Amino acid sequence: MRVFERIGRIVRADAHGMMDQLEERSLLLKQHLREAELEVARKRAKLDAIDEERRRLSEEGQRLEAQVAALDEDVELAMKGDDPDLTRFAVRRLLPKREALHTLCARAAQFEERRTRLQAQLESQEEQLAELRTRVRVALARPDPEPIEWGEESVVSDEEIDLELLRRRDERHHVETTEEGR
Repeated sequence: MRVFERIGRIVRADAHGMMDQLEERSLLLKQHLREAELEVARKRAKLDAIDEERRRLSEEGQRLEAQVAALDEDVELAMKGDDPDLTRFAVRRLLPKREALHTLCARAAQFEERRTRLQAQLESQEEQLAELRTRVRVALARPDPEPIEWGEESVVSDEEIDLELLRRRDERHHVETTEEGR
């Protein structure tokens, strides 16, 4: 195989490699976009789950508030009746419900705080996703660079090669005789 043919093949292989890289970039862009969309969808699902838990805690809180109010009335009634045992009984029933209501309120506050943070993150990521979609669309819409046409390979005749080799031998002979003369 001639040297110039090999060089031509190498150059063509490099051009094909560049085209493969450009194609891979579009695939990577699409993959990054899908991953970003999945992450935003996961955040939305988390937000929905938090909202559902807040709704459930709210219903449970309303039920506990009603029970605490009823038990408060029982304590008041027992105190009016001057029966210390009945009053103690009513207070014993009231205190765990009141504690459960406080715990539930604390959990609801934690969920509200988590929801606020997650909502802010989601809004930020949705904005970033919109920007990313635009950038990907623009990048994918750009025309592919035109393949480089390297032109026809120049053909070197055997005679030209022989002449080049003779010139080099002559130069080498000239250098050797000059060194011997020193």
